Amino acid sequence: MPEIPIARSLRLLVFLSSFLLYCFTGFSDNPPNAKNDSTEGSKKTHSGGTGTKVAIICIAVATVVLFSFFLFKLWQKKKREEQYARLLKLFEEDDELEVELGLRD
Repeated sequence: MPEIPIARSLRLLVFLSSFLLYCFTGFSDNPPNAKNDSTEGSKKTHSGGTGTKVAIICIAVATVVLFSFFLFKLWQKKKREEQYARLLKLFEEDDELEVELGLRD
């Protein structure tokens, strides 16, 4: 069952990142339908790298957050298994002790 929230959050993250990429394309200096007669030659050498940089940074941050979340869940699972092993060890029956006390043959 823990896979369901992870898959849901991953889908939400992909949706939000694609939406942000779509929004950032609107902030470029040279819209695709604009007609710039006088500055067309000078704008061709300038690339719209700001939106791309922001998108890459957002994707990198999201990747780090997801990786940290995965490591945290893995750590939680390991701690839970260790606690469960300690609990089992606490309540397991010790046959040698019963034989020494004469409770069992």
